[in-house]
Amino acid sequence: MNNNSLITRIRQLNITSEMAYIASGASIALSIGIWILNQDDDRPHAERFGIFVGLWAPTLAILGNVLDQHEHRHPLPTLPE
Repeated sequence: MNNNSLITRIRQLNITSEMAYIASGASIALSIGIWILNQDDDRPHAERFGIFVGLWAPTLAILGNVLDQHEHRHPLPTLPE
């Protein structure tokens, strides 16, 4: 399966670039939340887990960018009104 067919498959699941960008931002917010809320229990674990979740952000942003490019090159057909 090549990269283009993977992106096509993702789009067929109705996942949009906007969803990926929102998930990227949510990943950053969740990372900060995890780090702040779990500092009292086990600080080193909270830091590592917060960093792990924060690392999702660039991946999701790149996915959003690739989906955005694909959406502009290959728009999905719209249903007639």
